[in-house]
Amino acid sequence: MTEAPHLTFDLDTPGVSRGHLVVPGGGDRGELSLPVFSLNKGEGPRLLVTGGNHGNELEGPLVARRLIEWLPDAQTCGRVIILPVLNPLAVEAWSRNTPLDGLNLNRVFPGRADGSVTERIADAVSRVLLPTADTVFDLHSFGPTWEFPPAVITHPIADADLMAKTLQMAEAFKLPVTLLWEHDDTTGMFDTWAHSQGKIFVCAELGCGTVSAEALAVYEAGVRNALIALGLVEGKVENVSFRQKRSSQTLETHVSDGLKSPAAGIFEPRCSVLDEVKHGDLIGVLHPMDSLSAESIDIRAREPSIVLAIRSGAHVDRNEGVAFVARPLKI
Repeated sequence: MTEAPHLTFDLDTPGVSRGHLVVPGGGDRGELSLPVFSLNKGEGPRLLVTGGNHGNELEGPLVARRLIEWLPDAQTCGRVIILPVLNPLAVEAWSRNTPLDGLNLNRVFPGRADGSVTERIADAVSRVLLPTADTVFDLHSFGPTWEFPPAVITHPIADADLMAKTLQMAEAFKLPVTLLWEHDDTTGMFDTWAHSQGKIFVCAELGCGTVSAEALAVYEAGVRNALIALGLVEGKVENVSFRQKRSSQTLETHVSDGLKSPAAGIFEPRCSVLDEVKHGDLIGVLHPMDSLSAESIDIRAREPSIVLAIRSGAHVDRNEGVAFVARPLKI
């Protein structure tokens, strides 16, 4: 490592700036230069927008690029920093993890200056960009083998005041679902680290990893709503249409709400996201493929709930997740 991570321009410069976040090289590869856009219009909120945290979730980088196109004419105050691709190595490989070191960028924050390339990216973002923001929007997709509604997600936060502000910010997107997710694998996540620094951080789950014009329009509208709520952009907030419905709901899901496959085989979904199910309703069917004499296995709802996410016709291993359910959040 020859130098500290840094930006190639001054964030305090008024107006539009374009440059790079320089991630120093290490033993595994040379330095990386991540393109960064900044629009500084003086006093007001400080927002950081990131995409490409996982390389097989491509809506985020595209929505980030769209923001760059229209934000200069729309932003009225404050500062917005946009880093469309956090992990270019993973994006180029269309891989959730970085191919070079096998690490998941969203599990290594705050990173290490002397670590592998994924850890150095996290370190650069943590030290250079995160301190400049009050609020962070991290743009994801749920993954290429899942059906998932357009949603904004946060995890439980011990600080009650920060929890309330974060949920309020998430709901401002007006996407079909705002989700409080009790997750069992939050160590090293970008949002967990940002929350520990007192930042408002929301993760927009932008679709299912397959880019479509409809999905991009939905997510761009949601981000615009959030910018209006922050006071960075003027305009009228709208409820985003999803499957001919214009409604938003705030849900919660717990670790126990994940449904897992009882055996290896091909999972066939029998319902869709946001379907309401009762105890015993059919969620999907697992078809074992190692024996033609093995019967297919029904996977049913354990209690009244709402289908949040469902595996989209994928081969799964035993004890692998096939669906998540949720219920209205009671505050």
